Amino acid sequence: MNPPALVVTHVQVGVRPVELRLPFRFGAVTLERCPQLFIRVELQVEGRAATGHAAEMMVPRWFDKRPGFSMQDNVLQLAASVQRAAGAYLNDRPVPAFGLFDRHYAALMDDGQRSGATALTAAYGQAVLDRAVLDAACNATGLSIFEAAACNLPGLSDSTTMPDLRGHDWPAWMRSLQPLRQVAARHTVGMLDGLSSLAEDDSQDGLPVSLPAVIARYGHRYFKIKLGGQPQADADRLAAVLEVLDARAPDYRFTLDGNEQYADGAALGALFDALQPVLDQGRPGQRRQALLYLEQPVARDRSLHEELPWAASPAPLLMDEADGRLADWPQGRPLGWTGVSSKSCKGFYKALINRARVQRCNQDAVRDGSPARFFMSAEDLTCQAGLSVQQDLALAALLGLAHAERNGHHYGPGFGSAPAQEQQAFASAHPDLYSGSPPRLHIHNGLLQLGSLFAPGLAHSAQPDWQAMQPLTDCSALV
Repeated sequence: MNPPALVVTHVQVGVRPVELRLPFRFGAVTLERCPQLFIRVELQVEGRAATGHAAEMMVPRWFDKRPGFSMQDNVLQLAASVQRAAGAYLNDRPVPAFGLFDRHYAALMDDGQRSGATALTAAYGQAVLDRAVLDAACNATGLSIFEAAACNLPGLSDSTTMPDLRGHDWPAWMRSLQPLRQVAARHTVGMLDGLSSLAEDDSQDGLPVSLPAVIARYGHRYFKIKLGGQPQADADRLAAVLEVLDARAPDYRFTLDGNEQYADGAALGALFDALQPVLDQGRPGQRRQALLYLEQPVARDRSLHEELPWAASPAPLLMDEADGRLADWPQGRPLGWTGVSSKSCKGFYKALINRARVQRCNQDAVRDGSPARFFMSAEDLTCQAGLSVQQDLALAALLGLAHAERNGHHYGPGFGSAPAQEQQAFASAHPDLYSGSPPRLHIHNGLLQLGSLFAPGLAHSAQPDWQAMQPLTDCSALV
């Protein structure tokens, strides 16, 4: 089918408070609460009206970690990004969904960064709005996001935003994607998380707190372990976590997340030295084989200008926060960044583009007689139950990523402040994803079942209750 042209005729934006059930420490930040953004769009798609939704957390101190900005400042910058994107998209001339993104991407990024925002912040509003537009386009045509991808409903094509992919056969490539119907949940071990199995380490809400209790309840076999920027302290913490995994989940695999905490290549080298003895403990070779990659250990502004001591790394390096603009991962590859993350908050199209780049880079390497060493991962930003986690899981499934970091269900309170009727609507529409009363994300044997996401739309068959939203102007008060 030819990609249908569409016009955005209305954009509605709201926020809800999210109070975490457990404090989540990542890098130098401890998160206890923040707003969740919701977007609703109305479209005209070749004469048909359609509605679409999207949601995403507005997490402070991740999009922008610069000193001198408060958490409230960070959230207000994200809100401004949403407003810029909505203003650009509203009542624009007809174009397919990807064309809308492509037309405005460079100007929105430049405008955001001229206003003082980071690249990640500048991209945020468009990233969430694009999902709502895709949802509406799928609803207008009666297609699931997986069917829509197979026929290139968004209309991906050559673009000046990705000159390295000039001539790429996007329709054929989109048809070649093989969406997954189940994904393993990779559990985040935060820096404050308890590692003992004492009863007092677990919560009164019936959900686990300590790592042993989490493993017992969910059956995880994939884990993501946070680092804090101090080589020996991080090595000691890793040793303690791996002792639990050795005993409780013997066939585990794990990743490490540096959250930009290592200042430069020298500090990174000190981390590598400290990790070596920890990885050599346990069964011979088991821990080294279990370590999949090291995520964003150095600051984003050094990631694209300094060759890192990647040859000494015990695992491949994955770019996350440094992947602010579409050109960043290609720029970082010669410096040692062989992996790049998929995150819905960074953009649906960015994830597709980087996935195509990974495949092309591996094909080129194999043709030249080298190993296929480039890869993509699926990472979380405390995605909450409902639209946010479902759309992020659908993206991971579409990209064929067999495990995805999931932490929103552990640190967050399920559907939180959503009205009971909305919670039940999502639980009824997606019984493979939620269970219990109140409903919570359902993980069994470490797996998430995604069959219900294959219905028309972008991964949801229930809608948020807009009567329960607060205006976007309230967002900074919810941090």
